[in-house]
Amino acid sequence: MNARVKSSDIPRGFSFSSAACGIKKSGLDLALIVSETPAAAAAMFTTNRVQAAPVLVSQAHLKRSRSKLRAIIVNSGNANCCTGSDGRAASTATTTEVARELAELHPSQILVCSTGVIGVPLRVEKILKAVPALVRARSEKGEAFAQVTRAIMTTDTRPKWAAAKCRIGGPGKQKTVRIIGCCKGAGMIQPNMATMLAFLATDAAISPALIARALRGAVAKTFNAITVDGDTSTNDTVAILANGASGARKITREDSDFKKFRAALEVVCRALALKIVEDGEGAQRVIEIEVRGAPSERAADQVARTIANSPLVKTALAGADPNWGRILAAAGRAGVAFDYERVDIKLAGLLVCKRGREHPFSERIAHHKMLAKYVPIVVEMRSGKGRATMWTCDFTGEYVTINASYRT
Repeated sequence: MNARVKSSDIPRGFSFSSAACGIKKSGLDLALIVSETPAAAAAMFTTNRVQAAPVLVSQAHLKRSRSKLRAIIVNSGNANCCTGSDGRAASTATTTEVARELAELHPSQILVCSTGVIGVPLRVEKILKAVPALVRARSEKGEAFAQVTRAIMTTDTRPKWAAAKCRIGGPGKQKTVRIIGCCKGAGMIQPNMATMLAFLATDAAISPALIARALRGAVAKTFNAITVDGDTSTNDTVAILANGASGARKITREDSDFKKFRAALEVVCRALALKIVEDGEGAQRVIEIEVRGAPSERAADQVARTIANSPLVKTALAGADPNWGRILAAAGRAGVAFDYERVDIKLAGLLVCKRGREHPFSERIAHHKMLAKYVPIVVEMRSGKGRATMWTCDFTGEYVTINASYRT
């Protein structure tokens, strides 16, 4: 899905633009997503108690607009977090300027997002100066959307986007609905609700209540099931706009059309979430951790998350070392009651631990299998029916190098 964005992937009634306004030292750093008509909207934000100014402003706008939005503006290179009243004024001024340029909309119809360094004052005058041209330059073409995916990047090594389609309506009345999304994120990743920054657009017609329900469900199984380093950002936002421009019938209840839409949305969100893990700072491979037979689903998630965030597990994976003892030890400190002598562990498809003890296996074969780009781990607890899956990446020295000098 990282191939060229085709115009046929773009939902009807949306336009996009990007610019280099000087927040970053070089490159694109400002992006705009616009629905040409009012769109039902939903968003989820960071649960970190330290919340950036754009998060606070966007939360207020979503509420004031009654979940009817027209645009999202995003800057990269500066998080506009821990910047006091000046930071909030900067976010408000940005939405005011965008609203004015978009035919006198109300600022509450605009979401604003920022990503980058925390604690540095945002040079908002650079953004405000760029907005008029940004609005005029918007286009419905795939390349315009592709530029947006680049403009929101910080330590990302590649742009991230995904698209899906579904058919909505009864026999003889079906119409194609498109969903497209992009995201940024490579470090400070353990969303706890959404993800770093992710933006979704669809031409489906759906009520705000149902779009919010679909988004929550998709996030729970995708963005909330990834971790790179166990850190939750101050700016996490995932937002979706649905403008109904497809002409498909409006989804107003949880019927078969809602289920088809929700499934397509989940496809896009899962693809984006896995791209974040693949691009984890310094990562060599994606690790899928599946926990089965836990006392409950919540317990399974707790165990999977603890394993996924264990530095010892992640460094062993970086070296393709089949050190299953670290996996079992991490499970044991997850705060979940279980009998470790009933646990089996499969690593890269090989049974390496049976009933809490080593099961004979070839170190050479295991090491070779663990050099793959995608390594599955299965932990069978035999303590109940709870199941959970988390995705993470290995932990290399490059992660330290990137984050030791991120600000300087």
